[in-house]
Amino acid sequence: MFQDLNSFIVDLIGKGDLADILAVVVYAALPLVVILGYALVAILAEMKLSAWLQDRLGPMRTGPWGILQPLADILKLLQKEDTTPTDADKKLFNVAPFIVFIGSYLAFAALPFASIYAGARINTGIFYLIAVSGIVVVGILMAGWGSNNKYALLGSMRSVAQIISYEIPAGLAILSVVMIAGTMDMQTMCKLQQGGIQNWFIFGGPKSLAGFGGNYAWLLTPFMLVSFILYIVASLAETNRVPFDIPEAESELVAGYHTEYSAMKFALFFLAEYANMFAVSAIASVLFFGGWNSPFPGFLDAPWLGVIWFIGKAVTFVLIQIWIRWTLPRLRVDQLMHICWKVMIPFGMATVLVVGTIVTFLAH
Repeated sequence: MFQDLNSFIVDLIGKGDLADILAVVVYAALPLVVILGYALVAILAEMKLSAWLQDRLGPMRTGPWGILQPLADILKLLQKEDTTPTDADKKLFNVAPFIVFIGSYLAFAALPFASIYAGARINTGIFYLIAVSGIVVVGILMAGWGSNNKYALLGSMRSVAQIISYEIPAGLAILSVVMIAGTMDMQTMCKLQQGGIQNWFIFGGPKSLAGFGGNYAWLLTPFMLVSFILYIVASLAETNRVPFDIPEAESELVAGYHTEYSAMKFALFFLAEYANMFAVSAIASVLFFGGWNSPFPGFLDAPWLGVIWFIGKAVTFVLIQIWIRWTLPRLRVDQLMHICWKVMIPFGMATVLVVGTIVTFLAH
């Protein structure tokens, strides 16, 4: 079994410039393939789960049991006319969908899909992910302003305020895990959680970590559960999912910041939303649930199976997001801000303070 993707390519075609170029192309293209394949499945899951939760069938005519409906939707978008409003700022309007998708796609560079595949091994991986997520905010604001539409502008302003606000509790939740792990390298975080469920950060971390995991895991576990809840709620807000979908509130803003978009530009917004859902879910699996590690030592833990475990955990959280969307009502703007600034941020700061105290004074 090859140790990583680079060694596999070298074994396949030998060392040299061609191998280096091919490695770069494969590393860059694989996440795109994952996004496109996953988006088709996620769209179908959204259709079917929403139908089952509402006691109806959902799409049934396109292919067996309607499983080809996402492909039909893509073909429809490819054939639609790409329109630009007459009074729009055409440069901003046309560039915005690409900025939003690029911001989503950049996040996949640091995701550790397996021990043998991680797009970019950087020792500040989680910090990088927090940073590039801001690019999406820029694209959304460009879309709202460039559309020259009051509904689009209101939607983009709501989205910017919402995402920037909820990045704070999300960052505090992430900081709690970083303090325990002692690193921001996501691949290292996954390696620290090897050995089964008992070593996952959601349960306080591995026994061998900094000398405190075994003795003080019971102290850390409740605070890790709080951090996990804070992160999941904040991730819903950052991806504009119910109950935090007020930037796209159809009953108020038609469709929010992408009201004026059609054809493939609209499809890019749609694809970016599902890519963001996967990215935040993948981060949750790395921070709290072992990443590419098997939950049971020695059970289906071959290196190449890490990809299956990683994607499986991430998709599980995506399904939970879909379930929440078709279960909860939408919050008002004032309720959204109240939850962030007066509930989640105080809880996040308290959690960071307690976890930092345990790690600093009890671990050494």
